[in-house]
Amino acid sequence: MARYDGYGKLRFGMDEVTFGRVWSGKLQGQLDPGSSCYYVTPEGVKAPTDFAFMFEGGHFVRYDVGTTKETAPGGGQVGMSKAQILALYGARVEQQPHKYESGAAYLRVPAPQGKGVLLFETNADGKVTRWRAGVSPQVDYVEGCS
Repeated sequence: MARYDGYGKLRFGMDEVTFGRVWSGKLQGQLDPGSSCYYVTPEGVKAPTDFAFMFEGGHFVRYDVGTTKETAPGGGQVGMSKAQILALYGARVEQQPHKYESGAAYLRVPAPQGKGVLLFETNADGKVTRWRAGVSPQVDYVEGCS
């Protein structure tokens, strides 16, 4: 269900009301109209670090994945090596040093066409620890809504 431009039938840019109508399941946390930035998680997700939807300015802008249960568009997953990500996404990968962990990196992959960006986070051993998809600038927020 992961896509460059959203998740399943959900598309980046949807307002909170439309998102709530399109999402077929229950959400943990509340859609919070008027809040500048917040996350909600699908019911059944054990921790927000496993999977969460981000809203900013009243619109769906990003989702974060920290589990092997989801596969990114193009095949990337948590647990893969940096070399595997580079092999999957090729010359589109933009590498950046991690803000907090020496030797770790961000692997940023713009959509081949259309809008959206994938961003894989690796640890110092070169393994993907989490990934996210979203639109700029929110996909690049290192601390999420913080």
